[in-house]
Amino acid sequence: MNVFQAITIFVAVVETGSMTAAADRCGISSTMVGNYVRVLEEELGSTLLRRTTRRQSLTPFGALYFEKCKEILRLVDETKELAQAAQDSPAGTLRITTPITYGIESVTPCIARYLTRHPAVDIEVVLSARAMDLTRDKFDVAIRLGNLEPSSLICRRLGDYRMTLCAAPAYVACHEEIVDPHQLATHDGLAFAYSTTSPQAWGQREWRLEGAEGQVVVPMKRRMLFNNTQAMHRATLAGLGVAMLPEDMVQADLHNGQLQALLPEYALPSRPIYLLYHKERYNAPTLRSFIDFLIRNLGTSTS
Repeated sequence: MNVFQAITIFVAVVETGSMTAAADRCGISSTMVGNYVRVLEEELGSTLLRRTTRRQSLTPFGALYFEKCKEILRLVDETKELAQAAQDSPAGTLRITTPITYGIESVTPCIARYLTRHPAVDIEVVLSARAMDLTRDKFDVAIRLGNLEPSSLICRRLGDYRMTLCAAPAYVACHEEIVDPHQLATHDGLAFAYSTTSPQAWGQREWRLEGAEGQVVVPMKRRMLFNNTQAMHRATLAGLGVAMLPEDMVQADLHNGQLQALLPEYALPSRPIYLLYHKERYNAPTLRSFIDFLIRNLGTSTS
């Protein structure tokens, strides 16, 4: 005998007041209901119900047994709810890959806030200038800058990776005020060493700005070339020249006066920011909650 099913049917008989009504609730015949109650009584060695042609009532033992059965069913339901909650609650390990500077300045602070809310999750972050393969390298999420090649991955746009033209106040004080983009040709340029195949390779030999008159291209008098944005940032703070630096990286410096924005009426070229993941893995509670958190936070801050 399935004891749990017998208990469920017995409780239904008592709560509905008849075996016919219990049969409707449980989706079985009234004969099967009677059989379950009879077998349960035989198993217990005690009568649970007094039955007549007009009514049924609980025996004293049946009344006690009924209360215990209700408690058992309540505990079973609570256990199911706990199990479901455990399945729905974010937990476990996620592997994330992101570009280096954007990962340091934007993604890492966002992850810190996420982990505060979800202490059962731990995250491995791989910062890389190379586009990692999600399947081969076993990543759950990738963040990429720039236009993407077609793939089977889900791509969600977070916003734009914007740059700021800036210099330290000490540098600005010692040089002619920059009021026109063409003046940049005479200023010391600090540039990032993009690969020759990168769409941003122009950034190590010229300035490009967009204004009311359209795009302006100015040759760069390069003083230093960097393969690391953090080092380039430090050189800019030290007053060594003019640089195009990520907007997120220099926000605090602009606010506290350590850096000064130049030609703010001109826009610098930007790149789209994408979030990539496998479609079939999105329903996993941990990955879904993390992706949704990134979209709510980074999508707002960069769009």
